[in-house]
Amino acid sequence: MDIGDVIRDLEQIAPPDQAEEMDAGRIGLIIEGRRDVRQVTCALDVTLPVVRAAAAIDAGLLVVHHTPLWTPVTAISGPFAALLREILSADLNVYVMHTNFDHAKGGINDALSSLLDLSGTDRMSLGICGDCPLTLPEITRRLAAPLITWGHPSLPCRLGVVGGSGFDPSLIEEAAALGAEAFLSADLKHAQARASPLPLLQSTHYALESPGMRMLAGRMGWTYIDDPPVTAVWT
Repeated sequence: MDIGDVIRDLEQIAPPDQAEEMDAGRIGLIIEGRRDVRQVTCALDVTLPVVRAAAAIDAGLLVVHHTPLWTPVTAISGPFAALLREILSADLNVYVMHTNFDHAKGGINDALSSLLDLSGTDRMSLGICGDCPLTLPEITRRLAAPLITWGHPSLPCRLGVVGGSGFDPSLIEEAAALGAEAFLSADLKHAQARASPLPLLQSTHYALESPGMRMLAGRMGWTYIDDPPVTAVWT
């Protein structure tokens, strides 16, 4: 299939005009490879293990959530040079679906909602609020990652969820207005925790967003490449 045909399909899944302003120039086909695409791979991040796994099955396209080119490039050296060398030598296209996939129906937040069995859901400006039947240990098992709680969340309860870095005060207040009794996201800052009107559940960025890319790969018949960061919890 020609890469142009694949891109048209991807833009139907996550329309570029749904992306937030910060993603201007950072979504879509950000690295161009071969025109003919016979196999598609999918991952959360563009890492060396992911690129090498895609190259090993001669994939023509890697669809990811996070661009490897977030900041302007003024030099190609070190780990970035090694990553780019692998991508270009594999003639691999890299396509990014970031905040447009956060907002898209069937995207990052819908996948997280489904994983946590939320019901009676309301869509937020970013994220979903719904009734969660799971306990804290059950959420931890579903996410395959540890949780840190702030305050005293009592689960099961009505839960606001935002994949990725979603501890924005306006989102927490929006969830509270929709009846949320707790709020789940990643990358919590101290000031956000102190100011929150709701108890907070913090998981990892990877755990909250990778289910969306995994679900997309399953829906499209693509190969999903899992590459979670190495983490440990010390107590």
